[in-house]
Amino acid sequence: MRERFPGARESTPPPSVQRALDAIATLLRGESADLSAVLLDMNAVTPFHRRVYEVARTIPAGETSSYGELATRLGAAGSARAVGQALGRNPFALLVPCHRVLAAGGRVGGFTANGGVTTKLRLLSIEDGNRSGVAVLADRPSEVGFDPAVALEHVRAADAVLARLIDTVGPFRMRLKKTTSLFAALAEAIVYQQLNGRAAATIHARVCALFAYAASGPTPQQILRASESKLRGAGLSRGKLLSLRDLARKTVDGDVPTLAEVHSMTDEAIIERLTTVRGIGQWTVEMLLMFRLGRPDVLPVDDYGVRKGYAVAFSKRDMPLPKALAKVGARWRPYRTLASWYLWRAAELGNK
Repeated sequence: MRERFPGARESTPPPSVQRALDAIATLLRGESADLSAVLLDMNAVTPFHRRVYEVARTIPAGETSSYGELATRLGAAGSARAVGQALGRNPFALLVPCHRVLAAGGRVGGFTANGGVTTKLRLLSIEDGNRSGVAVLADRPSEVGFDPAVALEHVRAADAVLARLIDTVGPFRMRLKKTTSLFAALAEAIVYQQLNGRAAATIHARVCALFAYAASGPTPQQILRASESKLRGAGLSRGKLLSLRDLARKTVDGDVPTLAEVHSMTDEAIIERLTTVRGIGQWTVEMLLMFRLGRPDVLPVDDYGVRKGYAVAFSKRDMPLPKALAKVGARWRPYRTLASWYLWRAAELGNK
């Protein structure tokens, strides 16, 4: 914007522009929003690209088309590559929903916006969740499964040191990321193990892109049917490939509980069931309990960040051993999840 309009200044948007902004924000919250009527300035767009964009705008949220199908609708069958190039230069992100256009066979295809295929998959997940009425993985944060105000009051009263830490850090901002299945959440966790966030996100997106209509992640059946070379080609190590297949097999066999089942299970029972899966340890399940299920009383005593945060908050030279941390953490029951979140923030403060 600054390159094209160097003299522009920030101001209140005109009503028509504000309506477009509101509609975009609504769509990204996972709610229904129609952007097809927003007026676009296509004076700098070639005639062919304009036709591609106009057809792409007719694809409803929650549905997809292919480059070849768009070419046929344009009366230019066989021009799928040209359609793809036009969408790759799309200057109207979201308003021209190029993320809804897939490669042949339902494969995700490319995406030139920031985040690449990961962004494309996230957008499709938001819209698919809106259509099905199901909250989707990694995109729609929700409130935790307990009352933060009550939890804060309890932890403050139980521990003067954490009370001071809470004052320093500020409000409790932990949010859940919903998932359509336990398999999807655990499969993502396996991919992310021992990798930094950016590298893990890239590999996870590549795995999703291997399969048709896998915006919310592959299904157990897709993982079991895929060849080893196909999965390894997406960047999975052999160990993670074996873990994913074990998870898929146990999910199909019913050894991995469904989301409906885990809601009636205790934390201990969930840990016992899920740690039978290759590559799934107690820490991984504890992260699931906290950030997917919103359980209020989880203290991951083996987590480096929690132990480091305790040492920072309590002015200790050394990090506590897991058994010692568990003993101290008993005073924070039944809201050890909240205490853990604040200890992570303490670790961040200690690194500054």
